Amino acid sequence: MPDRPHLLLVTPFHPETVGKLDQLYQTHHLWRQSSAGKQELIRELEGKCRAAVTASWHREEIIYQLGALEFIACFGVGIDLIDFSQTRSLGIRVSNTPDVLNDSVADIALALILATLRNTVNADKFVRSQQWSQHQFRFGHDLAGKTLGIIGLGRIGEAIVHRALAFKMKIGYHNRSPKNLPYTYYPTVTELAVNCDVLLCLLPGGEDTNNVIGADVFQNLGPEGIFINVGRGSSVDEEALVAALKAGLIAGAGLDVYAHEPAVPEALLSMEQVVLFPHIGTSTVETRREMGNLVIQNLQAFFDNKPLISEVDPP
Repeated sequence: MPDRPHLLLVTPFHPETVGKLDQLYQTHHLWRQSSAGKQELIRELEGKCRAAVTASWHREEIIYQLGALEFIACFGVGIDLIDFSQTRSLGIRVSNTPDVLNDSVADIALALILATLRNTVNADKFVRSQQWSQHQFRFGHDLAGKTLGIIGLGRIGEAIVHRALAFKMKIGYHNRSPKNLPYTYYPTVTELAVNCDVLLCLLPGGEDTNNVIGADVFQNLGPEGIFINVGRGSSVDEEALVAALKAGLIAGAGLDVYAHEPAVPEALLSMEQVVLFPHIGTSTVETRREMGNLVIQNLQAFFDNKPLISEVDPP
């Protein structure tokens, strides 16, 4: 229908949601264009396309050349790849998809904790390699009684806490400031590392968190400590992590995110004390569908001149 609003789809994300958007709006798929084609499309949309949708894990600077752009809807909770210096100066509003993904990310965090402490991935390999009849599989460690230290205790962190408490774990955390919660607060990441058995990173990306988890943190976590990351790979000094694992400064790691995805440091691939997931924290049918629904709700609110459902305040 010609009266449908124009919508720029910047990057590929969730096919089901893209299909729904194609039906609701006059969509223009920027990622399908060549470099020259992208420039031409931006020129064609000038004056008539006010909104864009992008995956939160991609960055496309050319969209800021669209002078008519007023709104960017992010499919994903992370907004570190949005150029907020541009959105502020151009008056572009931004939304993301928080909360609907809390449970799925929390599940993956617990999966990594279980996999590393109980050595479940290697246990599966042990059985498949038919070694069970010849050797005793090495012992893992209980979750009960261990202290889980959470860096960045927000809504996802609280969902993880609910699960961890069911496994009889203790909770410590570090935020910029303490929260009104019955868990032990530590004013620095290194102090938290000293006082926990499993250190879990939930930090967002961006300049403020770049490489904040480095050699000193791993040194303080200690040779029996486990490091888990379901936040952003950019917050970890990956060279320091590899060095700590090689030297036995920490016992192991469970990672769902990396600094330069989909690239993973080659040294990690052969380490049996490391569990590697391909950034699947939100990768469930149900969660991705709800993320897409929230994108659509934000777009509907924007075009109806109503308050956005999940608008992001510029940092």
